[in-house]
Amino acid sequence: MVIDTMNILQLLKPKALTAYVVEDMTLRQAIEKLRRYGYTAVPVIDREGKYVKALAEGDFMWFMLENRITELSGLEKYCVKDLSRRVMCEPVYIDSTIGDLFMLSMNQNFVPVVDDRGVFSGIVTRRDILQACYSALKDSEMFSAQPEYIREEAEI
Repeated sequence: MVIDTMNILQLLKPKALTAYVVEDMTLRQAIEKLRRYGYTAVPVIDREGKYVKALAEGDFMWFMLENRITELSGLEKYCVKDLSRRVMCEPVYIDSTIGDLFMLSMNQNFVPVVDDRGVFSGIVTRRDILQACYSALKDSEMFSAQPEYIREEAEI
């Protein structure tokens, strides 16, 4: 698979298979979802399905510290929209290039994908991007020759 001809849809984990939270859920519900799936961050959408932001474990931690919340039950009176995101997780449009995905994935564990109306379509994980790049590279001439250190070990 050549990277230049790849389409984002080939790497997309669709919304139906992605854990996400809705911005009017309680913070407790959101953190429980993170815990249930074992994720460190999760996309947030509004009631119309538009991507709003992503929340990470650290966002919850800082919110709890700043508001002197010591128990999860204290998060029940706050909504996801009350929690500000410390670092933005930029989305890409469904027709963006693999290069756009690659650049964003350097700073994000996943890249949210939206349609032309901003509606959340799913995510592409950094792992999936790296696997696709590796697959494309291992089939290229660049990886067809044995590395020098392996040749040297074989001669010994």
